[in-house]
Amino acid sequence: MDLSEPKDDDWRQTHLGRLLGHAMRRFDARVYELMAHDVDVPLALSNLAARQQVTAAHIHITRHLARGGSRLGELAESAGMTKQAMGALVDQCEAWGLVRREADPLDARARRIVFTADGLAWLEAFRRCVARAEAEFRASVGEEVATVVALGLEAYCGS
Repeated sequence: MDLSEPKDDDWRQTHLGRLLGHAMRRFDARVYELMAHDVDVPLALSNLAARQQVTAAHIHITRHLARGGSRLGELAESAGMTKQAMGALVDQCEAWGLVRREADPLDARARRIVFTADGLAWLEAFRRCVARAEAEFRASVGEEVATVVALGLEAYCGS
């Protein structure tokens, strides 16, 4: 068999990395759709989700900001981003009313990013929407397959 000219290029569309990426985008899109229609999400934030202005990058703040607040460097490190990139996201989320900056009680020179009341409502809605999207995934592929996928991904990610 001549390996220099593969006859079957299907692998480029069906390899595990591509499938995982597609699954993640599909899952996140479903979460955003649910967020856009969740009555407990503040209207302005719901509209942002509905217009697809909330991206995976913005969700890093939802996933990584500690409930008690985080310094920008901590938040960036947790999300695997640069401080500059996270700073831009925090600026945007602050303009949207999700977060605010406040003095760090442990260091007068530092600032902490904390959820606003609307941000906490967003976080709770995000939790519910992720749970619903996961339940839909489980219903789609079956409980046993979903459990095997979850266990396999946890093992692969080192959780």
